[in-house]
Amino acid sequence: MEHTTERSRTTVHAAQHDPRRDPVRDRALWDRAARVLDANWTGASTVPSRTLYPHQWSWDSAFVAIGLRHVSPLRAQLELETLLSAQWGDGRIPHIVFNPAIPLDAYFPSPDFWRSSTAGRAAGAPTAVQTSGIVQPPVHALAAWLVHRADPALSRSRGFLPRVYPGLAAWHRYLLHRRDLGGAGLASVVHPWEQGMDNSPCWDGPLSRVAPTAARSFRRADLEHGTADDRPTDLDYGRYVRLATDYRDGRYADGDGEFAVEDPSFNALLAASEHALARIACELGAVGTARHARAERLTAALVDRLWDPAAGMFFCRDLRDGGDAGDGGGGKGGLVEEYAVSGLVPLILPTLPRDVVTALVRTARGPHFGLGGRVRLAPSYDLLGSAFDPHRYWRGPAWFNTNWLLERGFRLHGEHAQAARLRAAMLDVAGASDFAEYVDPYTGAGCGARGFGWTAALTLDLLGTGEASSR
Repeated sequence: MEHTTERSRTTVHAAQHDPRRDPVRDRALWDRAARVLDANWTGASTVPSRTLYPHQWSWDSAFVAIGLRHVSPLRAQLELETLLSAQWGDGRIPHIVFNPAIPLDAYFPSPDFWRSSTAGRAAGAPTAVQTSGIVQPPVHALAAWLVHRADPALSRSRGFLPRVYPGLAAWHRYLLHRRDLGGAGLASVVHPWEQGMDNSPCWDGPLSRVAPTAARSFRRADLEHGTADDRPTDLDYGRYVRLATDYRDGRYADGDGEFAVEDPSFNALLAASEHALARIACELGAVGTARHARAERLTAALVDRLWDPAAGMFFCRDLRDGGDAGDGGGGKGGLVEEYAVSGLVPLILPTLPRDVVTALVRTARGPHFGLGGRVRLAPSYDLLGSAFDPHRYWRGPAWFNTNWLLERGFRLHGEHAQAARLRAAMLDVAGASDFAEYVDPYTGAGCGARGFGWTAALTLDLLGTGEASSR
């Protein structure tokens, strides 16, 4: 297996800058994490879970590539190239690329629901592969840059960056133009699944206006692999299906649906990836100044539109809440005042104003999230919120990818002690939970699937990345 190469041994050794960690235990954790990615590898991409998620997911693959770069930069490059090969003509990267060898009833919504090659024809959906029609957060350019940095010689010899740059640029154009539904410079999501934190209480208000599809009209494959108490309710799922059905029946045209939300983490990741795309452009001999400037404009728009200084938090903006969004007139909408981990993710942005950084760190450490005291990992939702549930999907459990982003943000802004504590907790929880999909934030007990792709991948990244080498 590739995880036994000299590359991986050297990388793990380089990570032992924390004298409190046991190198032998970390070596064993590294090997276990690498075996998860080997088991989930299909030959061209990595599934999040062989049972619950048997296809290729968009932002999962970006996080997986970030971890894979430490054990096989070639596989990390292939991961992103495979995903981009399913990109639509309008620039969108679909949130699922379906494996035709998997039975239709293994996952819902399946390819016959999305009908991408027919319903998505006007938007340029590929004909050679079936995909979903919605998107997920734009982590991909950041992942591509980190993958290139892992082995620049291999990247250059394969033409990796020239191969992926046009698709990444088209992806950002799609989000910045087709999805600026509020007219204020931020991208909007048109379905909760696009933001990635599918079942967050942030969506309860915006979803309340959506008439659900009857539960008896579809079969939820997810309940075959997890308890109902840990998953979205049938009512929520019915609303998800209604939104997706209407979007499909509208030929995947943007701007007309009942759900349109500006989300802080989605736009923070877009801004971070714009900075990465600027670095890629410079590597390819172009000037990246315009892209860095665009990332800074996104950061400024994020603060202007979604920051609440009194709360010390970024909130979502519901563009359909009394606003006039969608008419090109710059709809205002209303802030959704729910404390979710999405509102902390802008810490990854290098030009975030210092007063905003200070307030966000205070909020992360305060009673709503409890970092540094009450919890082992940052919960996905407000510990004090009426909808908090430590086990139900995105309504309280802690997830590895969001905590990885927070650890990165803390380091970026000089909060090294907080970053070190969070990193150590993540590594301990990953191993003890058998790389669970998500965990109870208080106890670290695993929930959902085990052997989960991005949990294993980001464990490798935490073990294999020194503080300076991840930028």
